[in-house]
Amino acid sequence: MLILAALITFALTTLLTLAGVGAAFILIPVFLAFGVELHTAMATALLLNAIAMSIASVTFIRKRLVEWRLVLPMLVLAIITSPLGVQVGHGLDRSLLLWLFVVFLLFAASMMLFYRPRHRAEKVPAAQELALGLSVGSLAGFVGGLLGVGGGNIIVPALVSAGLEPKRAAASASFVVIFASLSGFLAHVQVAQIDTALLATTAVMTAGGAVLGAWLATEKLRAEQLKRIIALVLILVAIKTAIDLW
Repeated sequence: MLILAALITFALTTLLTLAGVGAAFILIPVFLAFGVELHTAMATALLLNAIAMSIASVTFIRKRLVEWRLVLPMLVLAIITSPLGVQVGHGLDRSLLLWLFVVFLLFAASMMLFYRPRHRAEKVPAAQELALGLSVGSLAGFVGGLLGVGGGNIIVPALVSAGLEPKRAAASASFVVIFASLSGFLAHVQVAQIDTALLATTAVMTAGGAVLGAWLATEKLRAEQLKRIIALVLILVAIKTAIDLW
């Protein structure tokens, strides 16, 4: 089981690092399929998210792809609202929580596939960037904590819809996801029983997948290719989760 979990983690981390969202939202149903308890699966996946995005962000920062004026307000609000989402999630029925997860995946996939943003001007007023950062950070932190997904799948579509170039949106989201994931992990771990063998094995493969994914995102793939790949994965995971719940 550990070997299979490690291989799946490597593949999914590589794929999802391409878009700067982290693999937590896909790793959760994978861990659940292996019999891991829901909140334990969320805590483990969120910690792996933080590891992957920390490594990927080194590449994104070095390539000067991170939009810091958007990132800083997003970061503050995501950290504040993520634990609130976790607390709300603790009071919800498991089936309801997973159905919300399915809806979230389909929404994010539709945004990536069908929404065509307006072109973003090179110079945007600071107040407008601050408002965008605060609103996106609040929503991403709360939903990320509620569903154990780190928030990246809200940040990337929101920034792309605002006209930000997809690679810059992914790079900016990856930095915020580090701290949103850590915040969510610290809240979930209070009610979780972490499997140290699973965590150690998948953490190593997460690091390798993050390095490969960041390199592919910055050097090899075009924005439209990234968006289609991510949307397809989101839809497949939503279908699998819904079938399990039916």
